[in-house]
Amino acid sequence: MEREPDMAKTPVGEGDPMADAVDKLADSTSAERHAEPQTASDVVSESVGGVTGTVAGAAIGALAGPIGAVVGGIAGAIGGWWAGRTVSEAVSSFSEEDDEFYRTSYESADYRLADRSYEDVRPAYQLGHLARHNPDYAGRAFEEIEPDLERGWSSADLRSRSGEWTRVRKLAHDAYHRGHGNESTPRRIGEITNAARQKMHDDTTGGGIAP
Repeated sequence: MEREPDMAKTPVGEGDPMADAVDKLADSTSAERHAEPQTASDVVSESVGGVTGTVAGAAIGALAGPIGAVVGGIAGAIGGWWAGRTVSEAVSSFSEEDDEFYRTSYESADYRLADRSYEDVRPAYQLGHLARHNPDYAGRAFEEIEPDLERGWSSADLRSRSGEWTRVRKLAHDAYHRGHGNESTPRRIGEITNAARQKMHDDTTGGGIAP
């Protein structure tokens, strides 16, 4: 009776050109992925996933600037949405258009700080902008959520460059209520859109004109 070959003595894949090629491709892909520069949202996602908010803030701040340290400070103090992975999406949502909007708003505001440029106070606008995306704040006035935001404004360097919270809170307030006029609570984008459509319909049909 012939003895069957002992396959256990030959490691699987050894000497197999195809297996060797797959391994090399996997190693190359992994190396390229780690070599790519990380965005601010990448750092936020990775940092808040397994470390404290304070440590996350230091890591985020290295790439995302002052706002990264602010987010990390809030995450370390209260956790919640600020310490979750979805905050990275909010960080990424601050676009060039948003930046230009806040710049124009600040430079034309009568409460502009005489000793601070827009670049100096940008983190305050960014903080209010991010807070708008927090579902825990939906329907809440700025004054209700302000204590959370102020906790992130704790860095001595930040306060030295951007100003004390009492001086910049109005900027965060404006960003939090952006697009809502003098309303005391923010509304969802969908609600604003529906309201605009209804007004257009009323103006067109006469439904909005009092008898």
